[in-house]
Amino acid sequence: MAAHKHLVPGSPEEIDYFKNLQANFSSQYESVFPDPFAPKTVVIVPSLTLDQDILAKVKGHVFYEERMLCMLMLLRMPNTHVVFVSSVEIDQVIIDYYLHLLPGITGFHARKRLTLLNCYDSSTTSLTQKILDRPRLINRIKMAIPSGHIAHMACFNVTAYERTLAVKLGIPIYGCDPDLYFWGSKSSSRELFRQSGLLFPEGFENIKTKTEIIDALTELRKKNPSLKKAVIKTDEGFSGEGNAIFTYAGAPGIDELRQWIEGQFTRQLKVVAFGMTAEQFIAKFEQMHGIVEEFIEGELKESPSVQYRINPLGKVEVISTHDQCLGGESGQVFLGADFPASSEYSIEIAHLGKKVAELLRDKGVLGRFSVDFLSVKDKGGWKNYAIEINLRKGGTTHPFLMLQFLTNGSYDADNGTYLTPSGQARYYHSTDNLSDERYHGLTSFDLIDIAISNDLHFDATHQEGVMFHLIGALSQYGKLGVVCIGKTPQRTKTIFEKTVHALNKG
Repeated sequence: MAAHKHLVPGSPEEIDYFKNLQANFSSQYESVFPDPFAPKTVVIVPSLTLDQDILAKVKGHVFYEERMLCMLMLLRMPNTHVVFVSSVEIDQVIIDYYLHLLPGITGFHARKRLTLLNCYDSSTTSLTQKILDRPRLINRIKMAIPSGHIAHMACFNVTAYERTLAVKLGIPIYGCDPDLYFWGSKSSSRELFRQSGLLFPEGFENIKTKTEIIDALTELRKKNPSLKKAVIKTDEGFSGEGNAIFTYAGAPGIDELRQWIEGQFTRQLKVVAFGMTAEQFIAKFEQMHGIVEEFIEGELKESPSVQYRINPLGKVEVISTHDQCLGGESGQVFLGADFPASSEYSIEIAHLGKKVAELLRDKGVLGRFSVDFLSVKDKGGWKNYAIEINLRKGGTTHPFLMLQFLTNGSYDADNGTYLTPSGQARYYHSTDNLSDERYHGLTSFDLIDIAISNDLHFDATHQEGVMFHLIGALSQYGKLGVVCIGKTPQRTKTIFEKTVHALNKG
């Protein structure tokens, strides 16, 4: 369909136009996606269109757009063009680094099919909003799509802003319709878990005010007098940054409980987002609404996640499982992941989450998303609590895409293993938060120099090694991301330790 740039954003006409674009996507998908030689263009808009106040608490958040540079690996298909749009210009050293990883394609051939555009704008405004504010940039994106190509957008998440951009470009999005995005909220997640018959923490959803939070905290403690903590989550929080922990230490008996919680609320509340006060958190919560639920205790507990994809033909696929590495206040902040998740529970959680995925499919959801669990071991085995749904790409998306693009393997959800075409298993450890004061001032060129000097690269022959991402954040923020692929879990740890040692010595 042709672009329609004059429709009013959010109007019924724009929404209908977008739904028509999405409806036509299934036929495009069926005819073009299976053919690696088909002429097609992917417009990558890695916008984190999330709450900007919370996002601003993430150091170097503008560079998180670079995580989707993994999709430059699509250029391994010789007739595929990629248009990558970012907030700020990406260092050519970084682009060369990714193109060097392409199997069977020269950098020269790939560059002819790659268009890099940016907004020259490092503000906290979301990338998609920046693009919409620049009509000439939108025209350049359209001009970069060759005549006769089937095209679609790939985004981190899809909101009304991405819908408007898709309509202006006249191309569909491989992602969830923003009208369905609420199914990924914390409150809706609990509703879907209930419908699917999954185990999930005791709690309350659709909470709107501080008074309702206090009521919920009171009821949780009454139901479970031994409860030590509760988690308060904004509906649209991400990576744990929209969470706060309430501690019941020192709480009196039931008769005086609510009065005590009300009086001690600010003192007993610990906000996860760095620098955000309790008052600011409550103001944000009352704006976004959310849930209150029990904090699950356990001597041995893990935080696995299952990634799914619903394709335009309605097929539900289990893409991967991960054990998430969490930190911050009471382990609420996503730091990285190990792939695949432990075999002790990975098969079961993939099966459990698929019930939710099928419900989402029936509601019209499209694209990648994840279901997070909390797995606690007791005498009877593992209890797997469903925690939340994320209807978007996430911190586990880009590491797995790199693994898949580089090894051409696949994850077998029935066995909980990833195998290359030759039948060899592969594992990885990934993080978005490898940081150290010593890394401040290291440029992209410095990183590549350190990597080459210390043999830190991906070996295509043995299909092992390390890849870097978030490279643009290194100099200013002293942080970057890594993915360490190995033949065994121990091998991934060895590669990671070698990488950290090389970076630390400079």
